[in-house]
Amino acid sequence: MKVGILGTGHLATTLGRAWAGAGHVVMVTGRDPRRADRVAGQIGGAARAVVPADFAARVEVVVVAVAWEGLAEALVLVGGADGSLSGRTVIDCTNAVDYATGQLKPSSDSAAELVARVARGAHVVKAFHLFAGASWPYSGPHDSAPVVAICGDQPEALETTGTLAGDLGARTAVVGGLGSARQLEEVAGFVMRVVAAGCNPRLAVPDVAGR
Repeated sequence: MKVGILGTGHLATTLGRAWAGAGHVVMVTGRDPRRADRVAGQIGGAARAVVPADFAARVEVVVVAVAWEGLAEALVLVGGADGSLSGRTVIDCTNAVDYATGQLKPSSDSAAELVARVARGAHVVKAFHLFAGASWPYSGPHDSAPVVAICGDQPEALETTGTLAGDLGARTAVVGGLGSARQLEEVAGFVMRVVAAGCNPRLAVPDVAGR
């Protein structure tokens, strides 16, 4: 699969390295071409940096791994507002959350709904926003594999996201349509608040066996 990563931070590097290791072709882009080149080099394998104008035409699925404050700008940069991502699976990893306090950023939309609004016609899925980059890839026992909660409105996009999660060693749980994204982002804020309080968020929720 040709996986395009919009973003040049730590999460972009770690996800890209894991997917390149699983045999995917990884394309990286961002506002700073030199930084995109550096991240592609850190990913290794068949990864390469591409200029924003060429990005959409060269990828099959897009992973958005940018800060909330630059989200709309990044999508415009690759032509999303002009329909360049129409029909593509676009996976949003953004948290509209203050990382220091866990407080939600003021917004009428979830980050994923903002992506869907700016990137006309994109098949948006919320995923990978609850795990730090250091979590991937997971290589332990399957019954202990991380569960990536995802949501979206298009079954094929959810299936594609599930495939990419599997290549990270994770399992997915579809928790609803894109309207559920705000709740998922609120969970990220909750996790950060528990961490800020000095506790492990794994111990702050009930241990309930799955079906």
